[in-house]
Amino acid sequence: MTEPILTVVVPCYNEEEVLPETIRQLRALRDQLINERLISVQSTLLFVDDGSRDTTWTIIYKASLHYPEVKGVKLSRNAGHQQALLAGLFAAKTRSDCIVSIDADLQDDISVIREFVKKFHEGYEIVYGVRNRRDTDTFFKRHTAQWFYQAMKAMGVQLVYNHADYRLMSRRAVEELERFEEANLFLRGIVPLLGFRSTAVFYDRKERFAGKTKYPLKKMIAFALDGITSFSITPIRFISLIGFLSFFVSILFGAYFLFLKFTGHTQTGWTSLITSIWLLGGLQLIAFGLIGEYIGKIYKETKRRPRYIIDLDLFNLPKALPFLPEETNVAERKQR
Repeated sequence: MTEPILTVVVPCYNEEEVLPETIRQLRALRDQLINERLISVQSTLLFVDDGSRDTTWTIIYKASLHYPEVKGVKLSRNAGHQQALLAGLFAAKTRSDCIVSIDADLQDDISVIREFVKKFHEGYEIVYGVRNRRDTDTFFKRHTAQWFYQAMKAMGVQLVYNHADYRLMSRRAVEELERFEEANLFLRGIVPLLGFRSTAVFYDRKERFAGKTKYPLKKMIAFALDGITSFSITPIRFISLIGFLSFFVSILFGAYFLFLKFTGHTQTGWTSLITSIWLLGGLQLIAFGLIGEYIGKIYKETKRRPRYIIDLDLFNLPKALPFLPEETNVAERKQR
């Protein structure tokens, strides 16, 4: 079998602290895989700048000038991690036999890419990177993640447990993925639907090499809701939150009113009436919010707006531009 052309897609958002080390380690791994005759010398590293506000693009661009295997795609604005990942996958598919997606923070063990490629040689078209355990996560994140996977499984959604977006996909798999035209693709749920021959490779997740996480609690909650409903509408979610709060407050007030009833400080019938009003009101707001999530999903799908807009694509250019874009020079001057 001829050595396949591999492209490693790395979505980046404000990763200036870790990116130089990420580039160094991935370049070293690429050279090793070429020497082992697992991948072609035409294999590349594709970094997607998701509208970063620091010098992330400057680092990517300069690396592309020094190393021909390093390429970059710059989005015109911050479109989000999943959209940036899709931009990289779709840009790379025309010049790759297989594509690996990995985050820039070096928490995922890059040496596992070797196992991904070996599985690709065995005929697997999708290879999932699955965490052995989540020791590097906080107690809260670890247990909420487990709850999320269990909830998705209960609703019949096919997810690979403890798998994020660290995976290998064949060109054919990416081409089929591009046929899914939803405005907001939840990749962890969509990729298993492709149905191609797949397997998993297990690894231990590391601590973040440098910088701060780009997924605080607010984003994790939003991501989970997107996975359940495939869309997020903030105002409607706010209504849902009010509904949940009203429901739980009604329970507290119900207990308080029962206490008043038993101590003889209220009139007959008042307790059941006020408790039912609070309870039903909260449940109605929850229902309206959940229905609104799906209406919001339909609303966004009907607009058919592009998922992302590419500002500069160095991957499909014959060579890098001999100058830095104006905004990059400005960022560099600010850094000085």
